[in-house]
Amino acid sequence: MFHHSAKLQYPVKVDKPNPEFAMLLQQAIGGIEGEIRVAMQYFFQAMGARGDDRIRDLLMSTATEELAHIEMLGHAVALNLEGAPVSYQEATAKDPVMNAILGGANPRHLLSSGLSAMPVNANGVPFDMSHIYATGNVAADMLANVTAEASGRVLASRLYNWTDDHGMKDFLSFLIARDTYHQQQWLAVIEELGGLGANLPIPNSTPEDHEAMQHSYYYLNTLLDKEAPKGRWGEGPSFDGRSQFSVRNQPAPEGQEATLGMAKEKSGAQKDQIDPSK
Repeated sequence: MFHHSAKLQYPVKVDKPNPEFAMLLQQAIGGIEGEIRVAMQYFFQAMGARGDDRIRDLLMSTATEELAHIEMLGHAVALNLEGAPVSYQEATAKDPVMNAILGGANPRHLLSSGLSAMPVNANGVPFDMSHIYATGNVAADMLANVTAEASGRVLASRLYNWTDDHGMKDFLSFLIARDTYHQQQWLAVIEELGGLGANLPIPNSTPEDHEAMQHSYYYLNTLLDKEAPKGRWGEGPSFDGRSQFSVRNQPAPEGQEATLGMAKEKSGAQKDQIDPSK
């Protein structure tokens, strides 16, 4: 069961409506870096969380906060669309070329949503849930969540730099701050689980005899005209403490030639592809 307050989590104000910025804000709603993505990701992770119920509660609580962010962004889109032209006469009165095709605004804000937000990205493409990562493995999900919050914070920072509207900057500064905390929050879960080293490799429950460990800890340099880039990834102990990192330059292939032989009869292949003896 969910509860809702009529009041927004944080004030959302627009000093001067800007339909073009409304289009850009759509990325924070329905883009792959946006709030629909993280809300659904945390929601489905919560529904599949087994083990420590604190983590399930944390995921569910954060999922509902992200729903609140969708509502705030939706309100911001609507406020930025106030005053946008709603007719041909109104648009052409401002500019004979319809203000350069509505000044770069998304025409679907007029045609489909009545000057309000939609579950789409800045290009008008609906969010299709294909970027929801919920594996049932807590450590894997936490790392995915850190990445999601990081990409969301990048987007919010870019939106902040894109506007000179004081109200929008204030609102975006709040979203940037929450992204900061949520990055730390998911890293804190990994720490609660014993830290990154204790959780690697993910899943750490896979028996070692299921893994060809002679191939687990070398960097494979496939650049024929360059030596491997030097760095921590090529030397020193592995983060899980099971081995040492190393480098293989210009490695020779160990597998067989990938030939499939003749095609089957009635497979739809050409005659020359089919084994005549079949």
